[in-house]
Amino acid sequence: MKVLVTGAAGFIGSALAIRLLERGDEVVGVDNLNDYYDVNLKLARLEQLRDYKNFKFIKLDISDRTAVHELFSHEKFQRVMHLAAQAGVRYSITNPHAYIDSNIIGFINILEGCRHNSVEHLAYASSSSVYGANTHMPFSAHDNVDHPVSLYAATKKSNELMAHTYSHLYQLPTTGLRFFTVYGPWGRPDMSLFMFTRNILEGKPIDVFNYGNHRRDFTYIDDIVEGIIRVLDKPAQPNVNWTGNHPDPATSLAPYRIYNIGNNTPVNLLTFIETLEKCLGKQAIKNLLPLQPGDVPDTYADVADLVNDLGYKPNMSLETGISNFVEWYRSFYKIN
Repeated sequence: MKVLVTGAAGFIGSALAIRLLERGDEVVGVDNLNDYYDVNLKLARLEQLRDYKNFKFIKLDISDRTAVHELFSHEKFQRVMHLAAQAGVRYSITNPHAYIDSNIIGFINILEGCRHNSVEHLAYASSSSVYGANTHMPFSAHDNVDHPVSLYAATKKSNELMAHTYSHLYQLPTTGLRFFTVYGPWGRPDMSLFMFTRNILEGKPIDVFNYGNHRRDFTYIDDIVEGIIRVLDKPAQPNVNWTGNHPDPATSLAPYRIYNIGNNTPVNLLTFIETLEKCLGKQAIKNLLPLQPGDVPDTYADVADLVNDLGYKPNMSLETGISNFVEWYRSFYKIN
């Protein structure tokens, strides 16, 4: 297939592109290479992709309507995996406009590109953040998620609503993927594992919010990518049993679907830190702090739909996943 991967220089995008290329797909990757975090890390990820003859990279900002229109018109994609977005819950509190530009305007440009160019399936990154104030565990895609607690979460919920509209009006198959705390080699420097590792190795304190009482459904990058590929290969279908009398948020009479991709095993943050300390062979200096605005105390993914529909359940153990990250980190930054 010919696949567009937006955010191809990102953590998930670059890992997905490699998997698609290795199985023989033609991949066009786009990214604006913004400086939200270290651009050199993004460029290093892209270097891995340049070795594949069936990969093309185009520097492009998805909020540029004309550029996105020309991209779709020229390339004629069969499938699209939309990962480009302004990430981060806390950053959305201080830089809200960045989220509207990328996550709302950018997403409508992608939807329009798919609509007008006969794309067979649009899959896109949503987030576990959409569960917001929900407390019923594990989080189910069939539950209502109308109470976001950050602008980032609100934009991701908006993406799901926008996608449903296009599935309904234009019969465009769309699938939203709610990722749960993705980690692993080549990860994002603004994520806790990356920041904790750097500070512990440098002998600096780590900020531990909610006094370490967070629980997170940490999901390894390879598990995320496997889930994406299985979804991408199976375009969303209408749910013929859907009814407006009891509307199911995860499905529709339109070709629309929402899935959680999580490890289905929430881990206490202090346990996470202890595991990292063992892998590093060094103790952390903990700076215990209250819950940050926009954060939720716990995440826990119900992945029954992923198992039932796609025959897949993430399974990487936390110990192995963190060990793999530490090995990559030491190698990439040349730390003995």
